[in-house]
Amino acid sequence: MSGHPARDPLEEVELSSEPVFDGVLLKVRRDRVRLPDGSESGREYIRHPGAVVVVAVLPDGQLLFERQFRYPLRRAFVELPAGKIDAGEDILSCARRELREETGYEADDWRYIGVMHPCIGYSDERIEIFLARGLRHVGHAWDDGEFLEVLTLSLEAAEAAIHAGEITDGKTITALYRTLPFLRPAAA
Repeated sequence: MSGHPARDPLEEVELSSEPVFDGVLLKVRRDRVRLPDGSESGREYIRHPGAVVVVAVLPDGQLLFERQFRYPLRRAFVELPAGKIDAGEDILSCARRELREETGYEADDWRYIGVMHPCIGYSDERIEIFLARGLRHVGHAWDDGEFLEVLTLSLEAAEAAIHAGEITDGKTITALYRTLPFLRPAAA
C-alpha cells in the first residue's frame, strides 16, 4: 500500500494559471490543464470567496425570505437570506451577520446543514447552508446600497412558489430541499 490516495481518472491537472480580471467580488482565471488522455486544454473560471444561505424559521413556523433586485438578470427575486463570506470569517459568524443585517432577526438555535456548489461549470463558489430557529426581531442593519423587502412564507407556500416558477433562485431551492428533514414533522 503506497499511502497515496488513488487519483481520480477524470482529474484535470493545472499546468499554468493567469488572472484575466481581478474585481472586488469576482476574480476570473484562465488555466491551461492536462486532460485525462494526456492532451491539453484551456479552462476559464470565476474565483468566489464563498457564501452562506440561511433557512430561518419563525416561532409560528413561517420561513423568512427576502425580495431583492438582482442586477445581472434585471429583476427582483424571492430568496432566502444569504451573503458573501468575508476574508477570514467563520461561516457561522457570517450566517449570523447576514441574517441580522438583512432581516433584522437573530437566532438562538443554529444547525449546519451542508454545502452546495451552485455554478460548477464556471465557478469555484460554495454556499454553506444553515438552519436557524429561536428567532427574535432586533432590527435590520442593511449595507449601504442594499435594498430589499423581508417577507414570510409557509413551507407549503414556498414549495408551491418553486413549482410555479415564482422562486427560481438555486441556493434557495437547494437550501429548502436540504432542510426538509428538519422542517417537516417525522412521520408517525
